[in-house]
Amino acid sequence: MNNQPFVIERVYNAPAHKVWKAITSKEEMKQWYFDLSDFKAEKGFEFSFMGEGRTCEKYTHRCKVTEVIVGKKLSYTWAYEGYPGMSEVTFEIFPEGNKTRLRLTHSGLETFPQSNSDFAPGSFAEGWTYIAGTALKDFLEKVEAKS
Repeated sequence: MNNQPFVIERVYNAPAHKVWKAITSKEEMKQWYFDLSDFKAEKGFEFSFMGEGRTCEKYTHRCKVTEVIVGKKLSYTWAYEGYPGMSEVTFEIFPEGNKTRLRLTHSGLETFPQSNSDFAPGSFAEGWTYIAGTALKDFLEKVEAKS
């Protein structure tokens, strides 16, 4: 069993405070991530949202914020209603001049049912690569173009 976390890093042409806002503002998250009914970057805050698997199966994601270092780090648990397993997603922000490097780590993937291809490491890699590499990048470029 592979116990290695999935890690992806991307550099965005946006200042760190705008990247932080993108990953913590419910209104901004809706434009590149998931449509959350509510979200607060506060330790202990619980939230859920619907997501879709490869074969259009719907999954209710259940999450709880575990760590917040304002402007630098956000972590939350990630589980699926009705399925065993518990993982953690961490966003870390590193200012690099007028750009920002984001490191996203998703650990605990091996705790999900490996017989379900939606929970396979490759499925998470594909999803996070799109989310961090395309959706968030495109969103931040639009925000920067307006300012």
